[in-house]
Amino acid sequence: MDTSTKCPVLHTGNTTTSKSNLDWWPDSLNLDILHQHDSKTNPMSKDFNYREEVKKLDFAALKKEVKALMTDSQAWWPADWGHYGGLMIRMAWHAAGTYRIADGRGGANTGNQRFAPLNSWPDNANLDKARRLLWPIKKKYGNKLSWADLIVFAGNVAYESMGLKTYGFSFGRKDIWAPEKDIYWGEETQWLGKQRYSGNDADALDNPLAAVQMGLIYVNPEGVDGKPDPVKTGADVRTTFARMGMNDEETVALTAGGHTVGKTHGNGNAEALGPDPEAAPIEDQGLGWLNKKSRGIGRDSVTSGLEGAWTTHPTQWDNGYFEMLFKHEWEVKKSPAGANQWVPENIKENDKPADVEDPSQRGNIMLTDADMAMIIDPIYRKISECFHQDQKALDDTFARAWFKLLHRDMGPKSRYIGPDVPKEDLIWQDPIPAGNANYDVNAAKEKIKQSDLSISDMVRTAWDSARTFRGSDMRGGANGARIRLAPQKDWKGNEPKRLARVLGVLAPIAKTIGASVADMIVLAGNVGIEQAAKAAGHDIAVPFTPGRGDASAKMTDTDAFAPLEPIHDGYRNWLKDDYAVQPEQLLLERTQLLGLTACEMTTLIGGMRVLGTNHSDSKHGVFTDKAGALTTDFFVNLTDMNNTWKPVENNLYEIHDRKTDKLKWTATRVDLVFGANSVLRAYAELYAQDDNQEKFVRDFVAAWTKIMNADRFDLE
Repeated sequence: MDTSTKCPVLHTGNTTTSKSNLDWWPDSLNLDILHQHDSKTNPMSKDFNYREEVKKLDFAALKKEVKALMTDSQAWWPADWGHYGGLMIRMAWHAAGTYRIADGRGGANTGNQRFAPLNSWPDNANLDKARRLLWPIKKKYGNKLSWADLIVFAGNVAYESMGLKTYGFSFGRKDIWAPEKDIYWGEETQWLGKQRYSGNDADALDNPLAAVQMGLIYVNPEGVDGKPDPVKTGADVRTTFARMGMNDEETVALTAGGHTVGKTHGNGNAEALGPDPEAAPIEDQGLGWLNKKSRGIGRDSVTSGLEGAWTTHPTQWDNGYFEMLFKHEWEVKKSPAGANQWVPENIKENDKPADVEDPSQRGNIMLTDADMAMIIDPIYRKISECFHQDQKALDDTFARAWFKLLHRDMGPKSRYIGPDVPKEDLIWQDPIPAGNANYDVNAAKEKIKQSDLSISDMVRTAWDSARTFRGSDMRGGANGARIRLAPQKDWKGNEPKRLARVLGVLAPIAKTIGASVADMIVLAGNVGIEQAAKAAGHDIAVPFTPGRGDASAKMTDTDAFAPLEPIHDGYRNWLKDDYAVQPEQLLLERTQLLGLTACEMTTLIGGMRVLGTNHSDSKHGVFTDKAGALTTDFFVNLTDMNNTWKPVENNLYEIHDRKTDKLKWTATRVDLVFGANSVLRAYAELYAQDDNQEKFVRDFVAAWTKIMNADRFDLE
């Protein structure tokens, strides 16, 4: 008799060979991304509000302790030159540097670096040590200080401790408690894989990615595919930093500023390193890349494999980066760990930095391939020459670019917390002036009702204004009414002619009432829903909170808003073009950015269809004879077994009467997935029940209000 046992619970990783549902049915729509930060993963109570707790923090005491930590070298992981600044800066940089403008994902705003895959990326080697060094401080300040804030604050303080006058800092980043599985980091299945290019040029890098290889933050420091070529690497650098929202001047400043302090580590055998943190044995307690074969710390540590500092004085902020860059001729050589790096052909002994452990000895000066691009690329070289000659310009440009790097995913300045928040409004913060909340909302509603706007007009315009919101970086949304400005007013997805007509009605009402156009757009959408609910036999008031402001063209960086342009919207049954992924997958991507659950998504889809809000007045998915009434007809007719469903062409289906074969409706994949997917069908059946008509209306209004207020950070 076999007495061996197996765990009856399905795990992941290397603890079982059992298959998950997605292994068995890989084409099934995975809704997990909509619920990955479910309340069950959060150990804090429902009434815990970090953004209120952090305001109680003793900011001055915290800064003093973090600054003291910089020079408190620990034997288990000694500080280079007795200063942890370079390590802390790299940790903060690699947390913030994952941000990309295409979808707003990545960045430091969640403390995601603590979890896989980021905690085990090759480019993040030994950053686990930086976080462990910070643990005593996190332990002391507890719930008043998130890991997300502490990680980047440590980098900011590190620069200050080395002599840089930073531009400022904001607290307020809330921690997550599980990995962000929704973020697409690339399709590669191996570290440093490079299947993310559709061609040979740097611009062929797949959107929304910014890093050039799996497991890297930016570019390969040894060169493209590990082969030194500053011209090609320069192209990669430009593409990568542009996709992070940085221009050429900011790119050069960040490259120089990041390499003014600290060093690379490759003075040993990389093959002696143990597995990354996520794969490490249990006794290593979450630490990775441990060298158990030789010393492996201090001057003998290995991280990137490159070895050396960039400057003569790597623990102080100065112009040493450009001094070394322009002072020498450079050649490619191998580091002790076998990595390609650029070294000066002839260097004076006093230009070399001291050894990290013994100041009586001298270490190495080296450059990465990206550093060489700063003098090979003609545009970068011109900027580098300016910074070389003007220390003040470098100081200011870097401080501002560093601030932008750390805060790009925090949203508008109104969300900033702490004594070091800069007073200046920056255009990349998408500033919005304060709006008027003291006007007669009921009078405004009456004027909207008396206009010639249809329910569809009102609901579509409000949705189009609000749907740009991205919870990933808190950008977009209805506040500011940027839908009336370039580039949004001309986006195909916003139906410019219809939009102009609706705004032509709402803008005069806003002026007469003393309200913002932003408020009137949302209020009109609410009016339309109330009318539609009444047409379905339900009297309900849609919640409305006035106070939105109207942004101006001068407050709007048109280039920065380009990535927010919708190329699809399942809620309005629209695709701009054909894409490699199915429309229902695109719907999930948009839904996750909006912060909606699968049930809220289902509710909104069903309601938007019967309200007749499809793009270009398409009838696909409008499963009702009473368009404009907020009924459950979409769900009732979708689940009706008197119907049959027939594919007609790509993303187009016909619904026929099963007995007569009479054509009743047309539909897209986005419509039919709510009947085909078992989880979504469960929600659809819930709303199709005879006793849930009122529940549907209330649920729709709640989900609608959530989207309309998604960017009302003043209501948090």
